[in-house]
Amino acid sequence: MSEFDFDSENDGLDAPTSSKPKSPMAYRFRGFLPVVIDVETGGFNAATDALLEIAATTISMDDEGMVYPDQTHFFRVEPFEGANIEAAALEFTGIKLDHPLRQAVSEEHAITEIFKHVRKAVKSAGCKRAVLVGHNAFFDLGFVNAAVERIQIKRNPFHPFSCFDTATLGGLAYGQTVLAKACNAAGMDFDGREAHSARYDTEKTAELFCTIVNRWREMGGWPPVD
Repeated sequence: MSEFDFDSENDGLDAPTSSKPKSPMAYRFRGFLPVVIDVETGGFNAATDALLEIAATTISMDDEGMVYPDQTHFFRVEPFEGANIEAAALEFTGIKLDHPLRQAVSEEHAITEIFKHVRKAVKSAGCKRAVLVGHNAFFDLGFVNAAVERIQIKRNPFHPFSCFDTATLGGLAYGQTVLAKACNAAGMDFDGREAHSARYDTEKTAELFCTIVNRWREMGGWPPVD
């Protein structure tokens, strides 16, 4: 069994049974706290291409078992030394690296600050670990993991490979895998002029994720815990 097989019986991630956790969230996703992440990058290769923006939205739960987006943290990021940046990627995202108001921070600062807020949310919810939620989540998780490796962060709050993908969930719930189309099908507003900003895409992905999870709850797919 792999050292990263967190589905084993001894992973320690199941919600506590001896004492009531701080939040019902600790029971909902088997001890994981969903945190929505979106990255904007200089290309598709996490190992070589620059991380240019990152945003994270934590997910909370009310007493009725309904989830909702909580706090969002956003950073514009300076490319790491030697990073590749494709001109087509900048044209697609609209990011202007030399804009005087860009106010980018180092990759280490951005990741460290986001992880600090994620750990705080995990603890507050009574969960054991965060799980990344993203639209085509493997892409965002790949860039987060690559940044963690570059800056040698030892305490990554996210599961190293498990994630929740709203492209998949959107296809299941609404027959749409494109973020804008899935949001529209869910009855959500989506401004295409704001798309491809990490903050906007993260907040819309969080709203879509909560809409789908709550609809499942309303249909009886997840009973409340007494």
